Amino acid sequence: MSNITAIEVPDIGDFDTVEVIEILVKVGDSVKAEQSLITVESDKASMEIPTSIAGIVKAIAVKVGDKIKQGSVMLSIEASVSAPSAHAPSASAPAAPAASAAATAPVVAAASAATASGTSSASAPAAANTASASVTATASPLAGKLEMPASTAGLPHASPSVRKFARELGVDLALVKGTGAKERIVQEDIQNFVKQALAGGATSSGSASGASLGGGLDLLPWPKVDFTKFGEITSKPLSRIKKISGANLHRNWVMIPHVTNNDECDITELEALRVTLNKENEKSGIKVTMLAFLIKVVVAALKKFPEFNASLDGDNLILKQYFHIGFAADTPSGLVVPVIRDADKKGILQLAAESSELAKKARDGKLAPAEMQGGCMSISSLGGIGGTHFTPIINAPELAILGVSKSYMKPVWDGKQFVPQLTLPLSLSYDHRVIDGASGARFNAYLGSLLADFRRIAL
Repeated sequence: MSNITAIEVPDIGDFDTVEVIEILVKVGDSVKAEQSLITVESDKASMEIPTSIAGIVKAIAVKVGDKIKQGSVMLSIEASVSAPSAHAPSASAPAAPAASAAATAPVVAAASAATASGTSSASAPAAANTASASVTATASPLAGKLEMPASTAGLPHASPSVRKFARELGVDLALVKGTGAKERIVQEDIQNFVKQALAGGATSSGSASGASLGGGLDLLPWPKVDFTKFGEITSKPLSRIKKISGANLHRNWVMIPHVTNNDECDITELEALRVTLNKENEKSGIKVTMLAFLIKVVVAALKKFPEFNASLDGDNLILKQYFHIGFAADTPSGLVVPVIRDADKKGILQLAAESSELAKKARDGKLAPAEMQGGCMSISSLGGIGGTHFTPIINAPELAILGVSKSYMKPVWDGKQFVPQLTLPLSLSYDHRVIDGASGARFNAYLGSLLADFRRIAL
């Protein structure tokens, strides 16, 4: 007598439905208990669903793109002779408690691991709003570039987290060439594909027309949520500055491969110098801030590392012979970046006065467009607020930006004893298309050495 068991979807938590993104077995395969059968994906995580029994796969009831839910039949397995007898549950009955318990733990663990690794997406629409109430014989096709093949034959080799990342960017994995082991697609392959697409270089190898993703990226639609059903709300329009800066930041983050080098430097002596200068110039009304020193050391570093004082123009690198430094100014309407021109020709007091004047104009909304153009590199300082390190977004067409957090005292061993040291955290983001990791680390270290002993600036 045939001993065929229908394997159903176990408890999948709070999700009404999940989508099948990968089938890991085929008809005729021999499977072991707890072996993964399919990979499913919700709007928050990817997870693999295992079998509770060992045996031979006799039929597969789902295909890539199907929406399934708890109790849906995935496939049928003919139990091994040595396996304990199992009875297939009725179509309307929930999965047997033993099978549910055995399958739920791996599912929950996989979901937790995927979420912890950063694969959750706020942009994916809720599955409950898009899935049908029951699984039908036909697949639920995905839109645009997210369309999956009807079978697993030739399915791109990638992990669930990489598939999730590709789906968030609207990338068809069939168009991506993997560089990992056995041509496995890794996250860097997705990023490189998107960069080529934005430059007009990513084309479909299987299309005679050579269609590309283009600038739109075919991203998933933003979720439409009626927030009023959760509680009282107030709607406030974005300021004009935030609309403009937000669009620029989005473009820069997507198009520039950011790498951030974090470091710390000793500014104990520099802070003492700053306090002394303020006392000596109290009557002049000029207040020397750490920003003036930062501008000066950034200029010195740009002279030592000229590839940072450049911009990309297609396949050419434009090396600049001038030194204009921008700095992020916090205003009631949002961040703006005034630019101090010819910072290499100005002293600390002049830089302090000019940065203070530009910051005031920014807060008053009186900055002219020309005063926010032509920067070679920018500085974003959170020193007056707090934090340890962060990732500042590069201000295109610049190639780097220096982020500065709040200085703090820490004990440092000098070889004989612990001494107090005023420490300044530095976060340098740079464009990895031009600047490699070693150059980024050297640039940041050189900044730290100048800040630790400002006399070096004269060398």
